[in-house]
Amino acid sequence: MARFRLKSCITLVSLALLLVIITLVLKALAPEDFPFDGPGEVKINLNRQTAPQNQKDFNKRPEDTKMSDPVESAKDAELESTLRKFPPPNYYLHAFYYVWYGNPTFDGKYIHWDHPQLPHWDAKVAQEYPQGRHKPPDDIGANYYPSLGPYSSRDPSVLEAHMQQLRTAAIGVIAVSWYPPSTNDDNGEPIDEIIPSLLEVAHKYHIKIAFHIEPYKGRDEVNMFTNVKYIIDKYGEHPAFFKYRTNAGKLLPLFYVYDSYLMNSEQWAKLLKHTDSSSIRDTPYDAIFIALLVEEKHKREILTAGFDGLYTYFATNGFTYGSTQRNWVSIKAFCDDNDLIFIPSVGPGYIDTSVRPWNFKNTRNRINGKYYETSLSAALESRPDFISITSFNEWHEGTQIETAVPKTGQTVYLDYLPNKPSIYLEITRKWAAIFGGERQRWQD
Repeated sequence: MARFRLKSCITLVSLALLLVIITLVLKALAPEDFPFDGPGEVKINLNRQTAPQNQKDFNKRPEDTKMSDPVESAKDAELESTLRKFPPPNYYLHAFYYVWYGNPTFDGKYIHWDHPQLPHWDAKVAQEYPQGRHKPPDDIGANYYPSLGPYSSRDPSVLEAHMQQLRTAAIGVIAVSWYPPSTNDDNGEPIDEIIPSLLEVAHKYHIKIAFHIEPYKGRDEVNMFTNVKYIIDKYGEHPAFFKYRTNAGKLLPLFYVYDSYLMNSEQWAKLLKHTDSSSIRDTPYDAIFIALLVEEKHKREILTAGFDGLYTYFATNGFTYGSTQRNWVSIKAFCDDNDLIFIPSVGPGYIDTSVRPWNFKNTRNRINGKYYETSLSAALESRPDFISITSFNEWHEGTQIETAVPKTGQTVYLDYLPNKPSIYLEITRKWAAIFGGERQRWQD
């Protein structure tokens, strides 16, 4: 009897040891970050593009192929782990993005953060308000203070941080403010040379880039063709370059054209109508061109000019016909009747008194995010083709959703308190999901 008990004990101990060994082996084989799909979770395909980038890669000999760099492999694994933490990007949600900022570390001086206080057009009114330039880093040309400080758009760490914030917000496309090479806005420096770096870091984070063409000096239909050709030739093959498949099945770039009304419809028609010999249509540089709608009469002019759609840009409800939210349903109906794309622009608020100290009447209080949510709701009510956000980082006009922090000193700044610095990214993320669901419902 004792011998039987001893055998039974030995058998039980052996089985227990075997189970422990099997468990340890299976644990060692399982990936540490295996993506389990829980209830309500969205499974995101984040496979990196591995196809050759150009024909040279097809011609590589076996001896030219190098083993993977362990350091690079570790970086890729870290990036993929980071990407899995973000919601999927919504490519129908665009944010206007500015690369005109500079600081002494990267640019030798402050650029745009030292924005001048602009005088009122009435000399008598102008006398009542301060003038002169801001003096960074404590005094910047903005009513809020960025969590990254007065940064440079050339700083790689800033671009990385921006892409992470954009992905936190589920924004799929940034519309970058663009001037032709060697040209710039009144307070900045040329910015085209920043675009390659921006494309690279955007691609890492699965974000696409569209171009927001500014009203550069001398803009007309001839040099617009030249500049669109330049953009497509230089950047069009980059995987981060945004393209949209039209109802006709064409895969085309999309260009926002700011202050398009400064050129008359006859000029635009030479570029955008199929009937003109100098037209860009049906050439390798054809694209989707989106005009700015300001006044009601611009609807017909945009249609006559040959544009493919319209956007409203301004984050100030009631400032223009186009930015007045109660008009969006009727504007969308006009677009539907005339086969135009409608892109309403929403924003978290508006305040530009740091650069236009007399313009307090156009201030729109953020109301702790309520203004932004009301704007997003109004946009969805119109069943838009896309939604654009004004803006990710237009700090001068206080429309940014980028993170901001409280700042004390001689200059008084607003902040996002009592909410977190990321409050507007989180609101955007919430409505990106709602928009995605609504789009699916509209199509069903």
